[in-house]
Amino acid sequence: MRALICLALAAGLCAQEEAIQNTGAPIRLPFACAAEDIPWAGLSCTEEEPCEVYLELVSFEVLGNRMFASGNFHTAEVTLYSIFLTSEDGGKTWREAFQRIRGGGLDQIRFHGFDSGWVAGGILHPLPRDPFLLITRDGGKTWLRKRMFSDGRSGAILDFAFTSPRQGTLLFDRGGSEDGMRYQLYESPAGGDTWIVREASEKPLTIRRRAAPAGDSRVRADARTRAYHLERRSGDTWKTVAAFLVEVDPCKPPPEPETEPPPEPAEPKPETEATDTFVIRPRPQK
Repeated sequence: MRALICLALAAGLCAQEEAIQNTGAPIRLPFACAAEDIPWAGLSCTEEEPCEVYLELVSFEVLGNRMFASGNFHTAEVTLYSIFLTSEDGGKTWREAFQRIRGGGLDQIRFHGFDSGWVAGGILHPLPRDPFLLITRDGGKTWLRKRMFSDGRSGAILDFAFTSPRQGTLLFDRGGSEDGMRYQLYESPAGGDTWIVREASEKPLTIRRRAAPAGDSRVRADARTRAYHLERRSGDTWKTVAAFLVEVDPCKPPPEPETEPPPEPAEPKPETEATDTFVIRPRPQK
C-alpha cells in the first residue's frame, strides 16, 4: 500500500511499486494533486471546480520483454509532473520506473544494447530549463537522474544518440541567447555523465549518425478510445500492447484531515458536606 499512500500524500512523487494490471481496456493512471501543487502552478482549482488533468505519452521503447514509455501530466496551461512507465512481462503489468518530477517532462528513450539506456528530460514549467538524462546501466532495472548543467540553465534537449555505452552526442536548444548561438552540439565520452560542447550555431544543427532501421514500436493517440496506444509492429500491421487514458483524475485541494471531536468533559464528583468535629475537653479541677 506504500505506493497508494505516496500518491495520495505527495501527488506521485514516489515511484509506484504496486503493479498496474493490463486487462485489455485503456488504463487510467492514478493522479492526485498535493496541497502545494495548486499555488505552485498558479492554478485556481477548487473542490467545486477542479482542474482537468491530462496524460501525454511521447515515446515508447521495447527491449525484449521489457517496455518503457515516457511523458507527462499536464493541465491546459501547466505541466505538472513527469511520468515514466515500464513493463517487464510484455505489457501485461506496468509500474512507474522513476519518481514523478514536479514541472518536468520526459521525452526520447534510447538504448544501446540490452544494458545501457537513456531518457531525455527537463523542467517545462514555467519555461524549459534544467535539462537532464535518466540513465540505466542494467537494462532498465534502475535509473539515475543526471543533470547536464549544475546551474539549471534555460533550454531543452532536442535530440541525442549513443554509438556505444560511453560515446554520445546531444543537440541542445538554448532558446533566446545574447550571442545568437541558439543551438549547441555536445559530446559525452562518459555515457552521459559529463558533456563537452563541440559546436554552436544560430541555425539548427544535426547529429551525424548511422541511419537507424525503421522502428518496431510507437505511441499512437486514438481519438475513439481517448487513449494513447503503445504499439508493436507485427509484420505489416501494428498491434496494441497497452493503452492509457488521456484523462486522469482532476486536480483539486486534498480533503481536510478528519479530526476527532474533543473528549467530553468528565462529570464532576459530587461534593461531600463538610463537617466540623468539636472535641469537648473536661474542665480541669481546681
